[in-house]
Amino acid sequence: MTTPADGRRLRGDRTRQRAARAAARLATVQGLDALSVGTLAEASGASKSGLLTVFGNREEILLAAVAEARELYVEHVIAPAWSAAPGAARLRALLDQWVAYLRAEVFPGGCFVAATSAEYGHRTGRVAEAVRALKQEWLDLLVRELTAAGVARPDEAAFRVDAYLVAANTRRELFGDDGALVTAHRLALAVLDEAPSR
Repeated sequence: MTTPADGRRLRGDRTRQRAARAAARLATVQGLDALSVGTLAEASGASKSGLLTVFGNREEILLAAVAEARELYVEHVIAPAWSAAPGAARLRALLDQWVAYLRAEVFPGGCFVAATSAEYGHRTGRVAEAVRALKQEWLDLLVRELTAAGVARPDEAAFRVDAYLVAANTRRELFGDDGALVTAHRLALAVLDEAPSR
């Protein structure tokens, strides 16, 4: 039997998830730090008081947005590639899925990781640390797959792969250049040529 308290909790959980997703999506267009409770209330269909009830404060909303963005990134980029064998096959699958994630416009302003990494580069605090951790998790994954592929200097190779993807995201958002995704995909895959055998 569901008690009234359980019903309130379920409604709160739904509000939290809906608002976190709306915040993550808005962050790629307006900037994460520019999000206000009022803007988020309008985008999510919740009231300002309702948002503050479920989150407590604005910082918790921003942290929830980063966590939701991570969930979406895992869902659209990492999970579909995970069945591929570690190394070159998985890196190819990750790159394929990353391009598909951008084309699907999971976030209206491009890649959340790219957008927030630039925005929070010199900042401190819990939100900045969450953004930094999200980026580091992606970089670590690239290094692991490049290491498994036998690529020389996997740290440098991961730097290049990430740089190609960030540049493609920037060009696509600034100039509407979908061809940048194709170029970045090709250049990122070329790092596998540094492996003794593919």
